[in-house]
Amino acid sequence: MNIVNLSTPLGLLIALTGARRMSRGPRGLVFARGYRLPIPPAPAFTVGNVILQRRGEDDIENSPDLLAHEERHTTQYAVSLGPVMILLYVLASGVSWVLCGCPACYNPYERLAGLADGGYIRHQLRRLRRRAAPAPPP
Repeated sequence: MNIVNLSTPLGLLIALTGARRMSRGPRGLVFARGYRLPIPPAPAFTVGNVILQRRGEDDIENSPDLLAHEERHTTQYAVSLGPVMILLYVLASGVSWVLCGCPACYNPYERLAGLADGGYIRHQLRRLRRRAAPAPPP
């Protein structure tokens, strides 16, 4: 589905321009290692069925929880209209940031992919601060 909705071709294009090496992974995944572009700043992220990572060569294979987390994102691309998910994800990250100061904790994409599996520490909601009303004139 991610080939048809063009998210995997987009992921491959990003990998070709920003990663040092690509290899096949399990279940139709593609690993792009040595990602060096500044956006996004995440240590690993997924576009279609392509998992891009900044860290060492074997990190994703040696971390079954992180692999499961990123693989869940591939399914999200399939049901979120492919590349449209990127915009939805950015919007959800912004809402999460406003709510708690963390772009992932209240982002439904990250929550459904498993916050702990992705290495995120859950933040509490920010308290709403009300401005004190000015005292009425005497």
